[in-house]
Amino acid sequence: MSSNTITLPGQDLGPISSNTVGAGTHIYGDHLFASIAGPVHTTTLQAPSKVPSTLSITRPTGALLLPEVGTAVLGRVTRTNPRQANFSILALGSTGDVVLAEPLPAIIRQQDIRLTEIDKVTVAGSFRVGDVVKGVVISLGDERAYFASTARDELGVVMAVSEGGNRMVPISWREFEEVGGTGKKEARKVAKVV
Repeated sequence: MSSNTITLPGQDLGPISSNTVGAGTHIYGDHLFASIAGPVHTTTLQAPSKVPSTLSITRPTGALLLPEVGTAVLGRVTRTNPRQANFSILALGSTGDVVLAEPLPAIIRQQDIRLTEIDKVTVAGSFRVGDVVKGVVISLGDERAYFASTARDELGVVMAVSEGGNRMVPISWREFEEVGGTGKKEARKVAKVV
């Protein structure tokens, strides 16, 4: 792995036979995995050796990162009402490349959930508290929150938990189903896998 590679938590970094654990990594089984998101740093010995390289990951530092209009974001829904869903932006980038140190407040308004049939969209039928949502910033909003949208096929809920607290998987563009054979389905604005 090069130092230009950005990893996400849980990403496989290779077998422990060729890499040793460093800061921001952990061993599971016979593989090394990323514990945090950030760039990978490789440390190797000068002389040829059979000792594997040490991989470490550090959180990006430097300039304060804030989303701009058009920035893809990942966040968790914190509250809903009939007109909007409030969520906390946790990471920037469509895959959460940059994890924020502090969550940023954002709002998805009812008219920004889908491109079509806007008058038929309901917030309760699209999001639930705790859902992880992929969206895009459409306005810097006001002093309280950014405005975001999920009005594209690849945007919407990417992870959901049922009312009963069980993990769910998407089964269509507007439904999730509980894992474990219960067959319980719940409506969501599902992000299309690209």
